[in-house]
Amino acid sequence: MFPLPDPMRAALDAARQAARSGEVPVGAVIVQDGRVIAAAANAPRRLHDPTAHAEILAIRAAAALLGRDRLDGCDLWVTLEPCAMCAGAIAHARIDRVYYGAIDPKGGAVDHGPRFFNQPTCHHHPEVYAGIGEAEASALLRDFFVTRR
Repeated sequence: MFPLPDPMRAALDAARQAARSGEVPVGAVIVQDGRVIAAAANAPRRLHDPTAHAEILAIRAAAALLGRDRLDGCDLWVTLEPCAMCAGAIAHARIDRVYYGAIDPKGGAVDHGPRFFNQPTCHHHPEVYAGIGEAEASALLRDFFVTRR
């Protein structure tokens, strides 16, 4: 097994932070020129905001830091396959590449469900790399939900 890239390790750290806060353990980071410029943990319950997914929060933080709405030249690393809302935000932000860990057959919208980036109405198609850190990300989710059921 190969060591995980630093951005996925940072995303997994954010996911663990989410779990400690009682949130579904998903973490995301935005990388520009090889360095993490934004990191976020899932926070819909804590922020009382159904849109406060890790990807959305990381995109907002990166856009604020860079002072622009388009994040071309940036990559997103996230522990779980993005949902339709997050895929839409990724497309609008013009993120170059998406790296994700665990697949999400029920709620994912990249390689499952609507396959958002493959739709003819999608105006931006990032490169997508799945399964990076999948074992660790899946274990975090599984362990989280075992204690909830």
